Order: sequence, then C-alpha cells, then structure tokens
Amino acid sequence: MQKALLIDPDKCTGCLQCELACSYEHEGVFNPSKSRIRVFTFHQEGRFVPYTCTQCSEAWCQQACPVDAISLNTDTGAKEVSDSTCVGCKVCTIACPFGTVNYNQVTGKVIKCDLCGGDPKCVSACPTQAIVYVDADQTGYEKMRQWARETDNNPAASA
Repeated sequence: MQKALLIDPDKCTGCLQCELACSYEHEGVFNPSKSRIRVFTFHQEGRFVPYTCTQCSEAWCQQACPVDAISLNTDTGAKEVSDSTCVGCKVCTIACPFGTVNYNQVTGKVIKCDLCGGDPKCVSACPTQAIVYVDADQTGYEKMRQWARETDNNPAASA
C-alpha cells in the first residue's frame, strides 16, 4: 500500500517544525532554507500553507530528467533523486509545475521530498497534525467528507 502526505493548511500554525525536522534529517542542520518542505505565509490573511512534492503518479520531473536521476522507490512511492546520477542541470526544477524540486547550491544537485524512506520527519514534528502520512488513496477523502457535510443533496430530507 502506497502512502502519501496529506496537508491540512487549516491546522498549520506556521511554527516551521516541519522545515526544521526535514533539514535536520537530510542535511544534519536545523535550517529551514535546506528543507524539502516549505511553509508559505499569507501575511494579509494570517494563514500558513505547508507544501512539498506530491509524488505525482506521472511525475514531470522524472520524465524531464535527461540522465534518469529520478526514480520511483517502489516501497514508499517517492520519486527519489540519485545524487550519483544527477548532473545538476535543473531541467526537473523547470518541469515541476508545483515548484517543489529545488537546486542545492552547495552540492550542485537537485533536492526534493523523498518521504524520508517511509517515515516522514515532517509528520512526526508537526504539533497540530497539519501534516499526516496516510494511504495514498485517501488523500482526498477528508475534503469529500467536508463537502458532504456542507451539501444537502438528499431530496427526501428537503421535502
């Protein structure tokens, strides 16, 4: 069973614990700029939205890579970048429509979420459960449930 990150912006407080946990896991430092997950701040609205790679089933980054440096981890479903194969051309960063593949200036390679090998540190670091790791088939379930609550489509009830 493949799993995926499910992000609920309504629960995010902007604490950046997810960014810190990610940067520490991958880079060994607490530095949000080195994180593979980002929290976007909407200042006017006072809202925060975490975002990271959605592990697209037909990943444009993977298809665009001229050296096949991005491959599917069949255990986690993550599209992972091979540092030994990546040449740092950044074509994948252009191909990603969500802007979640980033270039690491220090290594000259690209970085993206790899789901921490199946144990995403952003999930365990999030104090409000704004980020959870769920069955990939369930990522739209809560939105559908909310819509069902807000929509009265039962003709018998409205008669």
